[in-house]
Amino acid sequence: MSWGTELWDQFDNLEKHTQWGIEVLEKYIKFVKERAEIEINYAKQLRNLSKKYQTKKNSKEEEESKYTSCKAFQNTMNEMNDYAGQHEVISENMTSMIMAELTRFVQELKQERKSHFHEGRKAQQHIETCWKQLESSKRRFERDCKEADRAQQYFERMDADINVTKADVEKARQQAQIRHQMADDSKGDYSSVLQKFNHEQQEHYHTHIPTIFQKLQDLEERRITRLGDSLKTYAEIDRQVIPIIGKCLDGITKAAESINSKQDSQTVVESFKSGFEPPGDIDFEDFTQSMKRTVSDTSLTNNRADVKSDPKTPGKSRGKLWPFIKKNKPPPPPPASASPSAVPNGPQSPKQQKEPLSHRLNDFMTSKPKIHCFRSLKRGLSLKLGATPEDFSNLPPEQRRKKLQQKVDELNKDLQKEIDQRDALTKMKDVYMKNPQMGDPASVAQKLIEIGSNIEKLRVEVQKFEGWLAEVEGRLPARNDNSRRQSALYETQNTAPVNNCAQDRESPDGSYTEDQSQETEVKVTPTEFDDDFDDEEPLSTIGSCKALYPFDGENEGTISVAEGEILNVIEEDKGDGWTRIRRNEEEEGYVPTSYIEVYLDKTAKDS
Repeated sequence: MSWGTELWDQFDNLEKHTQWGIEVLEKYIKFVKERAEIEINYAKQLRNLSKKYQTKKNSKEEEESKYTSCKAFQNTMNEMNDYAGQHEVISENMTSMIMAELTRFVQELKQERKSHFHEGRKAQQHIETCWKQLESSKRRFERDCKEADRAQQYFERMDADINVTKADVEKARQQAQIRHQMADDSKGDYSSVLQKFNHEQQEHYHTHIPTIFQKLQDLEERRITRLGDSLKTYAEIDRQVIPIIGKCLDGITKAAESINSKQDSQTVVESFKSGFEPPGDIDFEDFTQSMKRTVSDTSLTNNRADVKSDPKTPGKSRGKLWPFIKKNKPPPPPPASASPSAVPNGPQSPKQQKEPLSHRLNDFMTSKPKIHCFRSLKRGLSLKLGATPEDFSNLPPEQRRKKLQQKVDELNKDLQKEIDQRDALTKMKDVYMKNPQMGDPASVAQKLIEIGSNIEKLRVEVQKFEGWLAEVEGRLPARNDNSRRQSALYETQNTAPVNNCAQDRESPDGSYTEDQSQETEVKVTPTEFDDDFDDEEPLSTIGSCKALYPFDGENEGTISVAEGEILNVIEEDKGDGWTRIRRNEEEEGYVPTSYIEVYLDKTAKDS
């Protein structure tokens, strides 16, 4: 069925229909464009979501990645990243295979349609011109016929009138003849134009218009076919990524199946095991000997007994022993390895040689604490804010041993790498010396010197950490000698001072302070401890600093800063990578030294 024969008189309707078809195609192109934008935005949001929950380097989350459940979650995030990539593929394919192709096709259709309708309008104008010529010839023929008829009637009247001269009659006759001749000429012209118009009309409606309409029909059918092919491509693009998406989902399932609760439980043991043994039985302490003392000693003993019998005093001592913990944190119990003699104000073990009570009470009341010990306590607590000491002394023995062993392995690996590089350069130098044309031996001499220096430094580091490791392994008791370890533990505790900043003494929040040999024994009553510590003057300003980068300050003891903010420096970096700053009288804390630019006062530098 052809448009040229069936729709020969529907030129305007065909023009509207073909325009509508192109608009439908443009509408579909717009739909594909919006779908591609949705896919790319969805992929972008998935990537941002995956990136948001990825493990951050040098953070607490990196330590958590050793658990199988956390590894499975990270693998899920990686698979989601690949999943997002498939949606990006969908967007790219729809843009290149559908939208771009259809856009070019629509432009071609518009140009072709415009050309066809231009030919159709030209044919219509031609047939209309022929029709106008026919009408003009017809009207002229009609007019000439009427003029000839009137001239003939006038001649007949003049010829019948006896009062008209012969000359007038002859003139009327000649005029009638002229009009008849003009009518005959118009008739011939009209006949010729009519034949020509009929021929042109035949060509127009049976040749030109059918050809043009057939081209328009082919154009419309190609548009419809192309639209159908694009819909198939649309479905095929989605179908192509389904296998890869299925693999991503299989990866997520595999990650979920890799979770091992028993292994995670064992990892918790390895991560937090301290290496200490639970405390043993507390020895019985006999206080009946005090009844044989003198009256003066008894009065002093009664006073001391009052102190011991007051349940608030030990609680206050324990509550004030660690002033840096949060206020809402309850007072912690004594350390797990503490013996009764290690508790402040606690009774002395009968095994110890007892001094006269008056002498011990006098020493206890007159001694003053050394505040630098509390400074080291605060410094030890600041290590938990992110600045780990080089020897990992803030960790329990077992954890410290693992960290030191890990550090020794890393240093040995770096040392071996430097040694291999030195050996390779040495061989290269020997080759250059034997064959000078291959290279200059002096070119590698400087590099060999640098590598030798690095090797020496690494060996010193290895020896240092191996010494610390041997020290820790020597302190850790043997696992098959519980009784000897327990007695040695009590012996150490009974001879240790009460308020020493000991290396292996545990703070309420799990940190460890410095070695016993570095601090002096401090004997102080709870009230003197509180007064001397609470009345400590705040640190003076030693300079200023400018924040180069923003810092959140989420950990306890840190302070958040904004980029470009100017603050006061109250304590320099002690080598642990942290600087103590102050914003106002109530806001101060530690920030990473690499995040700020410090400007120290000249007087502070001199002092």
